[in-house]
Amino acid sequence: MRTAIEHIPILISALAFLTMLCIFTVIFIYVRHYARRREWVAKIKRSDINWELTEGENPEHPSVKAENIILKQVLDFFGNLGKLFATEKSSDLPQLRIKFLKAGLRRPTVPHIYWGTKCFFAICLPFIFFMGRLSVFGDLDFFLTAAGCFLLCITGFYLPDLWLSIRIAKRKRKILEALPDALDLLVICVEAGLGLDAAIFRVAEEISLTSKELGQELKLLNLEMRAGMLRKDALRNLARRTDLDALHSLVTLLTQTEKFGTSIVQALRVYSDAFRIERFQKAEEIAAKLPVKLLFPLILFIFPSLFVVIMGPAAIRVYQVLILP
Repeated sequence: MRTAIEHIPILISALAFLTMLCIFTVIFIYVRHYARRREWVAKIKRSDINWELTEGENPEHPSVKAENIILKQVLDFFGNLGKLFATEKSSDLPQLRIKFLKAGLRRPTVPHIYWGTKCFFAICLPFIFFMGRLSVFGDLDFFLTAAGCFLLCITGFYLPDLWLSIRIAKRKRKILEALPDALDLLVICVEAGLGLDAAIFRVAEEISLTSKELGQELKLLNLEMRAGMLRKDALRNLARRTDLDALHSLVTLLTQTEKFGTSIVQALRVYSDAFRIERFQKAEEIAAKLPVKLLFPLILFIFPSLFVVIMGPAAIRVYQVLILP
């Protein structure tokens, strides 16, 4: 009887452990299923198929409408604020528009929203710092307060630039990751007998399921060609919008192929194989750099831990035997 009573805490601990394990397993399975479901719903939305979504994800749902209205009001506020500081005759607007195109922002009011955001953060961050310091400390040190306000003003002014650079880099990476699949699809479509314009349109429709960014760029390329723009000019605009060396090379290849009348299928096949080899070489280069990158974390974190684990018991034993008596 006493033995059974002694094992009760162990049984309770095991039961609690199994209960928590089951709870976390159920939560993990649910979160994974929900994330996968959201991913598929996003792909369906990008496919431009007018399928009926669930109530929570329907764009006509009242909650989604309210969010869109609030977002529109916020953007209008920043746009009106930006109009006070930047006009259409500003000298830096053309360069800004090129950056916005690289980031996938094509609305005509984006420059004004951008300038309004810069001015808003440049004013609000120092004001929040000033009021927070006044409420916490009571008295104000002029030098520290002025220095803090100045630094926060500069930080707030350049914060949208940092966000824009991150967005451009992220978008470039996504386009570059989807480009090999798009090239393979383009080769297949051209080999099947489609013309280059029809093949680009077909690839834009298919690649939108996996890469929204590249699909948008190819659709815009197709729209420019339908509007009467020359193919070489539309391709150059594509390369200018994406600012990727791979697309610059592809545009040059297609332009030269059209100019000299060579086989488009063979040229695309050779370029696709060369691009795939280049990706493998970059992956091998990244793998070769890993030992060097792991050297510093190994020295700073892992070696001291191993040293403590190995030498710690010996040091304690030496202390107990030689020093403690």
